[in-house]
Amino acid sequence: MRTLPWAAMGHLVARRALLAVPVLLAVTFGAFALAAASPFDPVKAYAGTAALGADQETLDRLRDNLGVDRPFAVRWWEWLTSAVTGDLGHSSVMRQPVAEAIGERLVWSTLLCTVAFAVAVLLGTLLGVLAARRPGSLLDRTVTSLAYSLEAAPVFWIALLAVWLFALNLGVLPAGGLTDTGSEHVTAGQVASHLILPAGVLAVSQLPWFTLYVRQGVGDALAEDPVRGARARGLAERTVLLGHALRSGLLPVLTLIGSRVPELITGALLVETVFSWPGIAAATVEAATAVDFPLLAALTTLATAAVLAGNLLADLLYGLIDPRVKLNEM
Repeated sequence: MRTLPWAAMGHLVARRALLAVPVLLAVTFGAFALAAASPFDPVKAYAGTAALGADQETLDRLRDNLGVDRPFAVRWWEWLTSAVTGDLGHSSVMRQPVAEAIGERLVWSTLLCTVAFAVAVLLGTLLGVLAARRPGSLLDRTVTSLAYSLEAAPVFWIALLAVWLFALNLGVLPAGGLTDTGSEHVTAGQVASHLILPAGVLAVSQLPWFTLYVRQGVGDALAEDPVRGARARGLAERTVLLGHALRSGLLPVLTLIGSRVPELITGALLVETVFSWPGIAAATVEAATAVDFPLLAALTTLATAAVLAGNLLADLLYGLIDPRVKLNEM
């Protein structure tokens, strides 16, 4: 493998970081604009049931304290200038600082997405390679048919089916949550057992894309002249597959990694909701329905940054593996 030009990689990261600034500004501004146009009343969401018996004067005073009557552009600018210094504001719906509210939940969402994505990539690569070895075989038809079926299945439907089968009927896995009911401490064993279903469902929702891409890429690589020449020289099929076809066949998968990040985030929100996983899904829903400007803007920024980071990672991996790609031209 060639030596990666670290200077070019650093320049690419710096360029993408500069380009990310206007994107994040536009996204956060849009989040404030959409929240301002929302039909939900942030004052009633903040007061809860107490708002039902409150008079208009009390509601107006609370509205003034929350500052929801100010133009959204003013609120956006105030939040932005504070966020630059590290202050993401205070969440009205969570009743705590935004950074603290996200920090408590982000670790669990990151764990869920990391495990699910790793399983999807590894298992998808394995199935794709097995299917590509013998095109048109029973294994190939079975893998591709299953991949296309799962590709069309909504992730929440897969999640509900998994709960019905493994939790309700078989009773082998917990239906949701982070720990067992009544448990006072979070243990690694409990987290692992409760992680299996949500991570498995999220992995299954991403699996078809990697399987089909690997199958197509490896299948095309096996038909190329260099691979045919390697076979003609008497090299073992395993050496031909792993040493020649797999490396070039996996190149399209690298671009897929970045493009699947938005779908991964969306799927994680649905999976967390179904399995009551204590990630950022509940915070996102509450921030949207309560028109919690600071929390909504921070979560939107976080999701956008994750997508941009995924695209950057895919480009770096592509430049690392493919010698024809020049990082300083990306």
